Amino acid sequence: MQERSRALAWLCVLALVLASCAARQPGDPLRPGFNLYSVDDDIEIGRMVSDQADEELDIVGDPALQDYIAELGRRLASDARTGPFPYTFALVRDDSINAFALPGGPIYIHTGLVAAAANEAQLAGVMAHEISHVALRHGTSQASRASLLQIPAILASEVLGQASVGAQAGQLGLSLGLSSVLLNYSRNAEREADALGARVMAEAGYDPIEMAAFFETLEAEGGARGPEFLASHPSPGNRTATVRAEIQTFPSSGPYTASTGRFGTIRQAVVRLNEGQ
Repeated sequence: MQERSRALAWLCVLALVLASCAARQPGDPLRPGFNLYSVDDDIEIGRMVSDQADEELDIVGDPALQDYIAELGRRLASDARTGPFPYTFALVRDDSINAFALPGGPIYIHTGLVAAAANEAQLAGVMAHEISHVALRHGTSQASRASLLQIPAILASEVLGQASVGAQAGQLGLSLGLSSVLLNYSRNAEREADALGARVMAEAGYDPIEMAAFFETLEAEGGARGPEFLASHPSPGNRTATVRAEIQTFPSSGPYTASTGRFGTIRQAVVRLNEGQ
């Protein structure tokens, strides 16, 4: 009887995963998928890892540049769809084209990405995309999926009566490592982050097609050794077509802007910083 209960629990877990993999159509609601972690777990993981990241990364010391990134981030994260997370935004001195988000809200933007953006809408697009990874809890969702192979052992353990499956599997997911699980997304996760990011951008007044255009430019210019961003954010396909299809489901379209006017000055300062001036 006990073995049957465990088998049913395992089948329920598999059913949840399969349900979360169902193909989404443009305009369909965007919600976090299968996850063995709690929202509080996401926030705690992000806090712990960001403490380490802040020590290891070359965080830009210029208050004006940091304030600009933080202000832009807060404008985007004010959308109710971004979830109950304490978002933080930091500019990192690194000339590679990259950005990444930790579970629970910490987001890091490389100076190389700011320099590569043609306008503020493109920078906002990347930030909205990263915010969407947090809101949709993609990092811990992927850690949860990686833990599935060990769930039968968890269900059979004596500890099951003392701790939740989520707590035990969460610890197993953490042991798999940050870089291999929490920051490498599937194409489906990228598609979802594009869709929600487009909505977040539009709500903030930015043309969402600029996000897709920037990603397409990075892919076209990348060649065999593309930007670091594309290594952890694999292309889900024709992003421009996907985002355009999403935009068609918006209740209104525009008017949008490409820049608030400060971007040019900020970008020039970042370029000088990258050049060591």
